[in-house]
Amino acid sequence: MPFDTLVTAAVETSMNALIAQQPASQKQLARLKGHSLRLNIKELNKSLIFIFSQQVDVLATFEAEANCELSLSLWALRDLQQQANINQLFKQDKLSVAGDMQVAQQFATLMQLSKPDVAEILSQYVGDVAAHMVVSGVKSGLEGVKHQARRHQAYLADAITEEWNLAPSPLAVADFCDQVDEINKQQQALQQRLSKLMEAL
Repeated sequence: MPFDTLVTAAVETSMNALIAQQPASQKQLARLKGHSLRLNIKELNKSLIFIFSQQVDVLATFEAEANCELSLSLWALRDLQQQANINQLFKQDKLSVAGDMQVAQQFATLMQLSKPDVAEILSQYVGDVAAHMVVSGVKSGLEGVKHQARRHQAYLADAITEEWNLAPSPLAVADFCDQVDEINKQQQALQQRLSKLMEAL
């Protein structure tokens, strides 16, 4: 089976399974019925085309023009599931939209509503208490990893600016900007004096 077909089949099966589990997702899919969306993933130079009907069909190629085209970074895909992050993605040029903006918004809402309830799925196999403990443990572990990553990032930033002097500190940059502003003011004052002298001659 070609790689593109494998990917589209996996995405299609996963999305439809998640939508089937949640009534809110099914209502949102109904709003998208009859529309299509092309999702361009920059790093892979690949596209996924979503055709919305009673279910979601995912294709690797599509001859017709989609109602909406989203282009975004692979790393921004998970941020698409958080409404608060979407504006940030636009500002950082990690997301661009062409075509019907309403289809893009409805697709983002569908993605947000179709998050898997891992605890619910696990509880069918190991029981409610065990599922809750596993999910809580994983969340705590991930928070710990994120905290460590933030600490390492802060340490690295300090090392680059303070110890290794590879980049100026924020204070040094602010001081440099103040000096540039002061020189600009002096230059403008000098130019005004020269203009007055030229007029007097």
